[in-house]
Amino acid sequence: MRKVSFAEFGGPEVLRLVDAEEPHAGPGQVRVAVRAAGVNPVDWRIREGQMQKVRPIELPAGVGLDAAGVVDEVGADVEGVAVGDRVFGEGSSTYAEFAVLSAWAEMPEGLTFEEAAGYPSVVETALRVIREVGVRPGQTLLVSGASGGVGSAVLQIARDRGITVIGTAGAANQDYLRSLGAVATTYGEGWVERVRRLGRVDAALDLAGSGVIRELVELTGDPRKVVSIADLRAPELGARFSGVAGSMPEALAEAARLIARGRLHIPVERSYPLADAAAAHIDSQAGHTRGRRVIII
Repeated sequence: MRKVSFAEFGGPEVLRLVDAEEPHAGPGQVRVAVRAAGVNPVDWRIREGQMQKVRPIELPAGVGLDAAGVVDEVGADVEGVAVGDRVFGEGSSTYAEFAVLSAWAEMPEGLTFEEAAGYPSVVETALRVIREVGVRPGQTLLVSGASGGVGSAVLQIARDRGITVIGTAGAANQDYLRSLGAVATTYGEGWVERVRRLGRVDAALDLAGSGVIRELVELTGDPRKVVSIADLRAPELGARFSGVAGSMPEALAEAARLIARGRLHIPVERSYPLADAAAAHIDSQAGHTRGRRVIII
């Protein structure tokens, strides 16, 4: 089978499309014929070696955590799923024609493989950071870097829970944030004062790693009310870095419920063929994403 792999840490140029042996489902796992794989910032952070202290890997290694596809092999002690089922979930080395998933759920009706591949890690992360930052219904959450996949999920999940969200993004994404129920403002010079004029901020999330932790602490008045998924230096300022995943099965179940109720939709901004994984990483690292990027197999 074909898969994307890298043998050394570095830039997108280290990614190679290689021929590899097919993986097989072990106990508690399923194998899928991958139809689409989600592109997440953690993918290129792992490729660069940034995550070695948090999530160490051995080289050579495959790429990708999220996938949507058709089950073609069911491991021991697995119930409730059968060969031929359409599922989305999380596993390893998902930029490939076949991948093993350790957590999965039935794809919601009406969702394409391309769309479904963009949800697993994004929704798990969004649910986790909303929980960790301790924001409650009736309060206001500030989201820095709100237009990407995790931001899109945070905005919609928070709205569903009765939380007001102020989102920052580039000028081109202001209407997009408003369409998801956020009070939108731009980043750049003067952004702190623009946020202040919008009202009190009870908690804040840094989703872009753009060096704004100090300002988020200032706006909330409490470093314990600031959580970052993108700035490893956040703890130096008393804020928290969230890098350890919670329950993926619970996240997938919640994603399916919200999608079925029409309360969650994350658009796919762009899809890439498997051979163009490096281009997907380049675009992901450049930021300014509206929704998700996915690899099509």
